[in-house]
Amino acid sequence: MGSCSGITGAGARCRAIAITGSDYCHAHHPDRAKQRKRAARKGGQRGGRGRPVVEIASIKDQLADLYDSVLTGQVEPKVAAVASQIANVCTRLVETEMKVKERQELEERLEQLEEALERQREGGSSWASRIG
Repeated sequence: MGSCSGITGAGARCRAIAITGSDYCHAHHPDRAKQRKRAARKGGQRGGRGRPVVEIASIKDQLADLYDSVLTGQVEPKVAAVASQIANVCTRLVETEMKVKERQELEERLEQLEEALERQREGGSSWASRIG
């Protein structure tokens, strides 16, 4: 197993391990461009990791405004209580969304590892055969 022959965006040689029977890793292999593009699109559709932080910050700001409005008498406490419950539901949804994203990412990583293991088995160069 050799190193990838690809060049990184910074202009340095890629240090990843090349795919069996190839001079390139997954990130640089020309035949895998469609797979990489599809994966990038999926990642973009799911949103960045910073999005939940922004959403929670927005909820916090809204609750702070609501708190001030209750203290000044602009909003009735009953209305503020319902608004706070809605904010709580939004917060739980953000948490659930993060858990779903984490699970999807783990499943994708597991699939990649399983594919790599299968390729390694097909190539006949498993680490177990080298040790034993």
